[in-house]
Amino acid sequence: MRDVIQTEELTVPEGVTVEVKSRIITVTGPRGTLTKNVRHTNMDINLVKAKESHKVLLSVWQGGRKHVACLRTIKSLIQNLIKGVTLGFRYKMRAVYAHFPINCIIQDGGSAIEIRNFLGEKIVRRVDMLEGVSISESKAQKDELILEGTDIENVSQSAASIQGTCRVRNKDIRKFLDGVYVSEKGTISAAE
Repeated sequence: MRDVIQTEELTVPEGVTVEVKSRIITVTGPRGTLTKNVRHTNMDINLVKAKESHKVLLSVWQGGRKHVACLRTIKSLIQNLIKGVTLGFRYKMRAVYAHFPINCIIQDGGSAIEIRNFLGEKIVRRVDMLEGVSISESKAQKDELILEGTDIENVSQSAASIQGTCRVRNKDIRKFLDGVYVSEKGTISAAE
């Protein structure tokens, strides 16, 4: 059943500015600026400016079920952009090993990581972080890596790339549980 119009509304918090121009969304906050291109979706994105608070209004005209589902997706994308420029994103990863200790060496001032001695292999695995993501070793916890950035997609993809390079091949993965895994997902600043 097609409705004439379906809308979603999103309030913009103080200290954050949102600009929309031909479905390219730019969010600026205390931690920087993020831009997201959503031209592939067919919907109206309007900025409603009021005295007390600004709102982003998303609307789909004559949309089917799948088309209307895009509303909530784009709303979540904008919420993640706002969260990124205000609080920032932090992923924690742990190196897990049974016998051979995994050596994680931060390279290029936190923009790359080298993983050595994974399952005793001689090969050196190097993973470059995506734009705006920095990696560091935890001071409090042994074998823990901390990835930080403003863009949740880049932070999570960098974590996935690290985990993906440490896949165990040609062995029973129920027994060989070695690898570098995401242990915690959160924000850099604590939310009020």
